[in-house]
Amino acid sequence: MALTAIGLCGRALIKLGATAIASFEDGSAEAEVAAALYGPTRDALLSANAWSFASVQAALPRLAEPPVADYACAFQLPADFLRALAAGGGGRARGLSYRIHGRTLLCDAGAVTLSYIGRPAEEEFPAFFDQAQIARLAAEFCLPLTESSTRAELLAQLAESEFRRARQIDAQQDSQPGFEDFTLIDARA
Repeated sequence: MALTAIGLCGRALIKLGATAIASFEDGSAEAEVAAALYGPTRDALLSANAWSFASVQAALPRLAEPPVADYACAFQLPADFLRALAAGGGGRARGLSYRIHGRTLLCDAGAVTLSYIGRPAEEEFPAFFDQAQIARLAAEFCLPLTESSTRAELLAQLAESEFRRARQIDAQQDSQPGFEDFTLIDARA
């Protein structure tokens, strides 16, 4: 079952022993804490790994004004951009030297394809990520709602464990890279 932002926050609050919310504007302390912490917590967790479900490739629009120094061209980053993975040109999404500067990508190429971590809709999160997100939200919500640092530490440890588990599951959804060049084998021939 795909969860919304409210559904993820509600499950985190239940895990914490608090009351679930119906909206971010329902006037409760739980809603206020969830509204303040949900977005940054989601973006931090998405940015913390090269998740397969959040990986995107896009051709970037070139900006008319060139950068002040170091690179010849500037490109606008996508609205859902969280973290760069690689950049390339000529039909490839890797191989370029670049720098992220604010909301732009600077490089010397005339056209850029960027591989990046974007912000997918919550309904597109896989179940393993939902569990990691719920655990992280419970840890973040704990101190403001319960004022229990001991409980917050335990929830933070649970969140870290769920994060590692989610990373392992996500890593199994891609073919493993082989050796492209192994000079010791070539030397034996």
